[in-house]
Amino acid sequence: MSRETGFQELIELMQRLRAKNGCPWDRKQTHTSLRPFLLEETHEVLEAIESRDPKKLQDELGDLLFQVIFHAQLAAEKKQYDIHDVIAGSLAKMRRRHPHIFGGQSLRTSKQVLENWEEIKKRERGGSGHSLLSGVPRTLPALIRAHRVMAKAARVGFTWSRMDEALGKVTEEIAELEEALRSRRSARITEELGDAMFALVNLARFAGANPEDALHLAVGKFIRRFAHLEKTAARAHQELSQYSLNELVALWEQAKGKEKSKATGAVRRLPGRSPRPRKKPGARKNPVRPAPNPRARRR
Repeated sequence: MSRETGFQELIELMQRLRAKNGCPWDRKQTHTSLRPFLLEETHEVLEAIESRDPKKLQDELGDLLFQVIFHAQLAAEKKQYDIHDVIAGSLAKMRRRHPHIFGGQSLRTSKQVLENWEEIKKRERGGSGHSLLSGVPRTLPALIRAHRVMAKAARVGFTWSRMDEALGKVTEEIAELEEALRSRRSARITEELGDAMFALVNLARFAGANPEDALHLAVGKFIRRFAHLEKTAARAHQELSQYSLNELVALWEQAKGKEKSKATGAVRRLPGRSPRPRKKPGARKNPVRPAPNPRARRR
């Protein structure tokens, strides 16, 4: 395989898999049946990006590309379009939406580029018949969808002008959520919880933070600290269920303290400073604090 022929070989491989004497599994697939695989491959690409491993990302991008070719082949069999039509459409669209590169228009800032992009999309869809927000897919994860919706609304001026206003909206929605919780009406609780989360996403957008990344960070933090609880229990030959809530909270705070100590140490060891001297062989280590006794609560 050469760089010049590799893409065509991949297309022909897909055609072979879908042929009469091809792969039984591939032959029975449809656009709908492939949806979970497309979603899975997309998430694996995102995970590879987070891993910062170029080889892994290369591999996952290949899997995602194969999904694109698979869908194009299904359409080609129905004589709707093929992968070359997909590529031609993408080329034409990108040229239309970058008039400052491929045309005579002058756009100097990212903000101008985004505003012009939305205006071009609006014209492509037939003017005022479509909402500015209709282009945000309903199938996006809720946090990403909320962020995209608010970002698009903000481009036409529908947004708070100051950070404290966005924060005030969060406070207002939390108060309404507390009232809903007191009512014990599940439908109202769900609605107010959604409003509070929506306000938090808007605050994140205002602060320049990605809410999806922020929540992933929080989940990762929880997993690390929970692993500390599990390791402590394993060292004591116990199950977590044998610990009281107070003991688990104490271990949780211990895990938080360790993370903060590591973070502080990393900040203090700035470039140009000498590292701390190692302890001499035989030096006494700090005594290890024993794990809480899981049977203490049964006294």
